[in-house]
Amino acid sequence: MDVFSKEKRSSIMACVSSKNTAPEKIVRSLLHRMGFRFRIHRRDLPGSPDIVLPRYRIVIFVHGCFWHQHEGCSASKRPNSNSEYWTKKLDGNVQRDLKNMQLLHNLGWMPIVIWECELRDMDKLENRLSTLFTNNSPVE
Repeated sequence: MDVFSKEKRSSIMACVSSKNTAPEKIVRSLLHRMGFRFRIHRRDLPGSPDIVLPRYRIVIFVHGCFWHQHEGCSASKRPNSNSEYWTKKLDGNVQRDLKNMQLLHNLGWMPIVIWECELRDMDKLENRLSTLFTNNSPVE
């Protein structure tokens, strides 16, 4: 049973931001320190990627482990209350993500997902990004 009324829960959920989240800002800051320049939230691309690096034809999504159901992550545990709603909502998010990844790939973009839990080890994330950009030369 939810500890909040339906109206209060709705109000809380309405405050959950989908753009310019703290994890997204951390990744953008890291990329900027690494010397990369990018655009954010390009609406003309499927899924409005969080970060777009046109020079490399790479798009980055910074996904919350819960909202996008990071497989194997403890933060992706589904709520016990109102399970029918949450199953539909979270499964829909995962399906939409897969569709957008395929569309981006078909358009010649390389979609990358950075999970919220990956931000716990910034050195590892920086190495991952460095390797990614080293192996993908800029598009002229």
